[in-house]
Amino acid sequence: MKNSKILALKYRPKKFEDLVGQSEVSKTIFNSIKIKKIPNAFLFHGIRGTGKTSLARIVAKSLNCKNGVENLCTDNFCESCQSIIDSNHLDVIEQDCATATGIDSVRDLIEFCRYPPSTSNFKVLILDEIQAMSKAGSQSLLKILEEPPSYVKFIFCTTEIKKILVTLLSRCTRFDLKRIKSSELFEFLKKVVGLEKKAISDDAIKLICKCSEGSVRDSLSLLDRALLSAKDNEDISLETVQNIFGHFDKTSIINLLQYILMGNEHDSIKIYRDIYNSGIEPSVFLNDFLEILYYLKNIESLKVNGSNFDLNDEEFKKIQNLNLNIEPETLIIFWEFTIKFIEELKIVSNQNISIEMFIYRLVHLKGYRKNSEFEKNENVITPNKLNNENLKNIVSNDNSTVNQIKNITQQEEPKIKKEKNNEILSINSFEDLIHTCLKKKEMMLKYELETHVNLVSFAPYKIEISFNEKLNKDFLKVLSAKLLEWTNNRWIIAISQTKGKISKKDEKILEISKENDIFVKSKDYEVIKNLIEDIELGKKND
Repeated sequence: MKNSKILALKYRPKKFEDLVGQSEVSKTIFNSIKIKKIPNAFLFHGIRGTGKTSLARIVAKSLNCKNGVENLCTDNFCESCQSIIDSNHLDVIEQDCATATGIDSVRDLIEFCRYPPSTSNFKVLILDEIQAMSKAGSQSLLKILEEPPSYVKFIFCTTEIKKILVTLLSRCTRFDLKRIKSSELFEFLKKVVGLEKKAISDDAIKLICKCSEGSVRDSLSLLDRALLSAKDNEDISLETVQNIFGHFDKTSIINLLQYILMGNEHDSIKIYRDIYNSGIEPSVFLNDFLEILYYLKNIESLKVNGSNFDLNDEEFKKIQNLNLNIEPETLIIFWEFTIKFIEELKIVSNQNISIEMFIYRLVHLKGYRKNSEFEKNENVITPNKLNNENLKNIVSNDNSTVNQIKNITQQEEPKIKKEKNNEILSINSFEDLIHTCLKKKEMMLKYELETHVNLVSFAPYKIEISFNEKLNKDFLKVLSAKLLEWTNNRWIIAISQTKGKISKKDEKILEISKENDIFVKSKDYEVIKNLIEDIELGKKND
């Protein structure tokens, strides 16, 4: 029956030495109990699975064990320790504050504290998820926490310490349980695998460590799932674990970045679709994409055998090679662009197709590279082809640039056939742009600019407008092509969540409305009104 337990319960810590990665906290508490300088209330804070509740039970056992804290029961448990393990000790109460939040529950606890322990040294109250307790309940605990009876000890556990009353915090001795290091988690899981007499590759264990994000309980649950899925006497490989957890190899993202930098739209989208079809959520993909950008920028300071297990040998080598052909400016631009796109995802319903459009746009931000073969490609934006003002605008940290969404239709820039006497125009304002459309007889483009464009900002080679669903679907593509043709420069056209100015058409309507209001109040209108009683000023229709 013992072997039928899940690993998270089977290997739950029973003494201070069993706690993974919490040696400093364990040593401090052990010494306080040993010299009998015990706090009135302990507060254990940390992320899920770091041992808060397990440590609370160990403290309760240490306070009441018949053998004392220095000879704490490990295998043959005394009556007190066994009762605490079985959650039926008369003097130890363990309560989940997420279900018992009210003041009535706290009154019962205070009543419990009125009488000395019946069979042990201390009465211990373990209150889990204390942040979920109501404000009234927390306040009713304050007095007894400040000066509790000598035989009462409180132990609070929480994952969200900011939600706890400051006055309650000040009455506790706080212990922060840190996130478990990957190297410590790896050694622990290796030990568990040995005890279970199973075969699993080190790379697979490393992936479990990464997926658990520093939580021992999560790592044991994931390991349990991997072991249960394997056939008898079958070795569990990295590929098997990846398929079980729906985790994709980071090599896929590295290959995706290579194709993006080469300007290969087709293969870039194909790789992403393979990743998405494997069951990866768009948000997870973007976070891993950011990780690869970070490694590309800092690969020289990273070690393949580091303690985070984020990269295997093959991925490390691929990133090293890719790093030789990419400029830091490109990585910075990609990082800023991805961070902004994560915010953009919040306002779209179909995140998958948004990611695809995100990749299309990255393909056209790809030009900042050392490799000379890219310089020969006329359709690639390189430092030599981009003036300093544009570069400054792209990497700027101000809101207008951070809010930019690169024109997704600048995928295939048309080759402009220049006439012998083709005039290079200078467009310095939004009004200049509208006038140029009139001059060049681009009436449809002029209509869109005047009617559906809400301008946020206008600068040489950069226009930022608010999102407007009424804009023609080809507007950005046509405008980009025409600006390139008229000015012989590429323009950045950004769509922002910032609310822009009203359109030129609405401005005119507003002006007419103001003029009408002024005229209605004039003497001339009064004279006309007396002559023609049913007169009404005409309204400008759309």
